[in-house]
Amino acid sequence: MAPRKSSKSFHFPHPMDNDTLVGHADILRDFTNAWNGRAAHPVHPVWMLAGPRGIGKATLAYKIAKMVYGNVGDFFIIDMSRNVDKDGKSKPDAKNISVYTVRAMIEKMQMSSMSGEWRVILIDSVDELTTSAENAMLKLLEEPPAKTLFLLVVHQLANVLPTVRSRARIEKMRPLSMSELRQLCDKFLPDANVGDEMLRLASGSFGRIANLKKSGGDDIYDELIECLNNPHSHSTDMMAVAKKIAADPALYGILLDAIAAFRLADLYSSTTHAIADITRLNLEPETAIFKIITQIKKCL
Repeated sequence: MAPRKSSKSFHFPHPMDNDTLVGHADILRDFTNAWNGRAAHPVHPVWMLAGPRGIGKATLAYKIAKMVYGNVGDFFIIDMSRNVDKDGKSKPDAKNISVYTVRAMIEKMQMSSMSGEWRVILIDSVDELTTSAENAMLKLLEEPPAKTLFLLVVHQLANVLPTVRSRARIEKMRPLSMSELRQLCDKFLPDANVGDEMLRLASGSFGRIANLKKSGGDDIYDELIECLNNPHSHSTDMMAVAKKIAADPALYGILLDAIAAFRLADLYSSTTHAIADITRLNLEPETAIFKIITQIKKCL
């Protein structure tokens, strides 16, 4: 197996700084037409960009935001990196975006200049808001301030309060095609070996490819498949792979990818629950993952 490329070799810009939008031309076109025709028909104040993680929702949101506020109006961002607690202290590692973060944004918005230019509020993502934070945002959405655009990034529509969904224009964004993923890989991973199997594994999400490359998860997935395919592999080999997967919870998903690769649909549900139990029941990850790998092996 070829030596793993260091994650330091890869650079993936933040969506705010990313000028490369691949795919979703239809949604960008619809917004551009609405924006250019706003004199005759008011622009819907709340646009919800919904779809799987890593397909470019935030990149599109920032592209739209720049079009609207144009470095003249005001731009307010709510995301995990700007999360604060009740004392206003930064809490970027919290599990959810707090209501205090939303209240701080509302306070800043109320103090913003009265230049008459457009204001943009971008939330990335609504899924990460606490219920209290979402309810605080709902009060703004019920009566949106004039010349204010809300851009809401959503990974799972089911996670959004119905009252919030009902006030938004929902744009359902599709996973990227194989050719679109290849285009992004050529742009951001020009020296990496990204084969068709990796593109299929990504399920239309370039973010997934980026995360696997940064963590070395693509190599670990190859090791997992090799171990499962090898009729002579034994418990020591499976435990060695389990330890590598257990080191990063973001890699747990490759177990489900392996199940899909071997077409073991009957294992999908039980494995999904077993993975969730690792966190929910505070299980020892290595042992739990070893058991999952062993179960997959028995079914081959």
